[in-house]
Amino acid sequence: MLGSRFATRINSFASAAHGYWPGQVEKPSLAQMIARAATVPGLTELDLNYPDHVGAKPAEVAAMVAGCGLAISGLAMRYYTNPAFKRGAFTNPDRAVRREAIDLTKRGIDAARAMGAPMMTLWLGQDGFDYAFQCDYQRLWADEVEGIAEVAAHDPDCLVSIEYKPNEPRSYSLLRDAATTLLAIDEAGADNLGVTIDFAHALYADEQPANAAAMVMRRSRLLGLHLNDGYAKRDDGLMVGAVHGQATLELLAEVKRGGFDGAIYFDTFPDASGLDPVAECAANIRTVRRMLAAVGRMEGDNRLADAKARHDPVTAQEIAQLALSGDISTG
Repeated sequence: MLGSRFATRINSFASAAHGYWPGQVEKPSLAQMIARAATVPGLTELDLNYPDHVGAKPAEVAAMVAGCGLAISGLAMRYYTNPAFKRGAFTNPDRAVRREAIDLTKRGIDAARAMGAPMMTLWLGQDGFDYAFQCDYQRLWADEVEGIAEVAAHDPDCLVSIEYKPNEPRSYSLLRDAATTLLAIDEAGADNLGVTIDFAHALYADEQPANAAAMVMRRSRLLGLHLNDGYAKRDDGLMVGAVHGQATLELLAEVKRGGFDGAIYFDTFPDASGLDPVAECAANIRTVRRMLAAVGRMEGDNRLADAKARHDPVTAQEIAQLALSGDISTG
């Protein structure tokens, strides 16, 4: 059931370390961050980065997480181990570097399976370009799709979800929005592929997140849902609903309607300004629960469906506001 599973970004729990671990000078260890995350009321699982958090000992890390009462919802690839990846992972002009990135991803998938995790998330942020005339776009696209298809075929029982983002670190990311990502998935043609929607990424891709989710669920599968917020200019990683409450509410309504029941993952950055990560994550969970309760109230009100059928935003907006307040019956 949507709202029964909540996951979060483990690196957040290094935030304000000096207050939580008085006198500790070195960066908190993975074990310390996991133990701190486990104190968040309502948190059920973690996403970990590969190879950063896992390395060569996936079973030990899985046992560490389980020992704290949490599950692992999936791993996420990071391409930082070779400085050459800055010019591209699956699209690197050097075929040897490209092969290294693909093989690293396969090892990551193997690690996910060894940890009992069902999914690998690919954020291919290094695959893109910065200048006009820098690359052959057709070749770049062909390399990207070929790489995605190869890693998806490595273990057909492992879900592979593509998280798109308009830019950063490249000026132009190749997989920059939902439509482009769906095109790549269609060409790759693997049944275990799907999409992760990150709320802030969708905003600064100039998308309405609920509309992007609807298109993903129409043409592929929504495998991951990352909630956060921002001002639609960059990946701010603010708390859920802090800026775009209505858009967040609409996204939750749309993914529930589409049958998504996976973990809701908080990709927020309390560490950017030294917030208490436990309090921040707990607040995100409470916010989502309130919003899902509002979604349930809206589902029981035929006036919203009628307003949508008429394209009537005046009525629809009021119903949404009343649902959030818990006073929909007076609308």
